Formats: sequence, C-alpha cells, structure tokens
Amino acid sequence: MKKILIMFVSVLATCVSNAAPGAQNAEWESLNAKVLALYKQGNYDQATEAAKQALKLAEQTGGLYHPTVALSMNNLALLYKAQKRYAQAEQLYLFSLMLGEEARGKDHPTVATTANNLAALYDVQGRHEQAEPLYQRALAIKEKTLGSDHLSVALTLNNLAQCYYDQGHYAEAEPLYGRALAIRQKALGANHPSVAETLEGLALLYRQTSREEAAAALEERIASIRTKKTSAPQ
Repeated sequence: MKKILIMFVSVLATCVSNAAPGAQNAEWESLNAKVLALYKQGNYDQATEAAKQALKLAEQTGGLYHPTVALSMNNLALLYKAQKRYAQAEQLYLFSLMLGEEARGKDHPTVATTANNLAALYDVQGRHEQAEPLYQRALAIKEKTLGSDHLSVALTLNNLAQCYYDQGHYAEAEPLYGRALAIRQKALGANHPSVAETLEGLALLYRQTSREEAAAALEERIASIRTKKTSAPQ
C-alpha cells in the first residue's frame, strides 16, 4: 500500500504543475486538488466523482488528445486501483498510455508515469511478467528525460527491484535496490522514510539469500529511522 500512495501523490502533483494556463484549466487544477484531498481522507467515492468531473472537463476543453485527458485518466485509474477495481483501472491506464504517446510522444515523462503505474497495477495482481517490461520502459524514459539521479527514477528502480524480488530473481533485484537507495539517500538524507522503504526491500532480499548479519544490520537501521520519525515534532 505504501508504494501505491507515493505514486498517487506524486502523479497528481505532476499533473497540476504540467497543466496549460487558462480559466478551464484553473477549474481542472482545482478538481484535481479536491481529488487529492479526498483521497488523503480515505473518501474514495467522492474522490472518484471529482476525478470523473476532471476527466470530463479535460475532454470538453482540449479534446481527446489533449495531455490533460491522459493525465485525468491516469488519476481516475489510480483511484480505481485503490478500490481494487482492477479491470476498470487497467482499461483507463491502457487508454491513457495510448493518448499520452499521441499527445506528447513515446518518450515523455508522463508516459513513463502511466507505464510505471500500469506495471504497479499488474504487480498487485501478481502479474509480474507483464509488469516487468513496463517498469523497464518507464525506467528508460525517466533516465533519458530526467537524468539518472532523479527521485522519480529511484521510485521506478525500487518498483522494478520489488517485481524481480517477487519472482525470486534476487540477483537482478539487488543492484536496483542499491541504485534506488543511493539516489534517495543523496536527495532526501539518510533518515528519510523513502530510504527506509528501500532498505526494507533490501533486508528482505538479504534474508532470502541467507545473509542474516547483513539483513539484521539493515533492520536495525530501519528501526532507527522509524523511531526518529515517530519522535519528531508534528
């Protein structure tokens, strides 16, 4: 669930910041802000209705191939995923991917976001073989367009590593966890929750490959990070 929340928040932030100017777009941004607020409250039904309104407005304002349409579909799909309405989410992701490619090109970061999120949808259903090439595609686009040290690259590295881990491909997963960890530590600091998330995946991998001492050391570090977060002033 942690991975799902991180992607939802980051995608909505990207959608708002990449939107085009105009009165209709201001309304679209407002609707997306409402979606995010309702999502954080756990009010998925109202968030879904707001996301549907945002999608309708995007279609009416810019036409089917306007970038905001693909982004709106992506947001609605994320909500369907959170509600385990996987078939509906998959249809929207696939259509969003097609529209994003048409509107912005096959190597645009928003296409990578949709590919990443479609892969995560397959992952949560245990469809790891379908998820893997989508993660790989998302990673290649992000590295090309955002740079190899971008936090969004770290997110997809972490997701792809988890996908390999779930399939028992530990040798493939380990260096990806290592890269994700290095990026997150550099950008966020050694005690950030996202660092703990990557350390957790790596610790599980060490346990599975009989490296008990190394796993224990990481688990101590994870506990320390989470203790610091809990004790920090709110």
